[in-house]
Amino acid sequence: MPTVAEQLRVARETQNLPISRVAEATNIKTDYLRALESGHYETFSAPIYVKGFVRTYATHLRLKVPELLAQLEADLAQSKKFTAAPPLTSGSKNPIDFAALQLSKVNWQVALPILGILVLLVGIVWGINACRSRATEDPLSRLGKGIYQPAGSGGESLPLPTNPAPRR
Repeated sequence: MPTVAEQLRVARETQNLPISRVAEATNIKTDYLRALESGHYETFSAPIYVKGFVRTYATHLRLKVPELLAQLEADLAQSKKFTAAPPLTSGSKNPIDFAALQLSKVNWQVALPILGILVLLVGIVWGINACRSRATEDPLSRLGKGIYQPAGSGGESLPLPTNPAPRR
């Protein structure tokens, strides 16, 4: 039984259609059409593109699309590139990824009100403790000495001027 690529190429050649005309009619690049006709499915980044292009190409050539797609599934299963799904993330994990994952699991509609209530309770307890400590504290304990002391002298006497001021 011929492969999907051979069936597409033979059908196009029997209808005497140049690949450029098929490309214009299907809006598929000629490079992609050549890749489909030669069986080079690795050109495409994902199997969904291969299936979509084959479906469009087969419909344009008036081939039996369901049978062709079933055979294409078998061909793609043998391909190394399209056998397993590609990983969605890189293999390296760090603490930020772990923290982001854990935070994404939190139900924030419940967590935020609870967090707000806790902050409010902590504020109330702190305020009550501050009021109690002020009530039992001596109000004058925070004041310094009440005597003025200039920096240069002890404050017992004032220096006399050496030049008396002129009298009038």
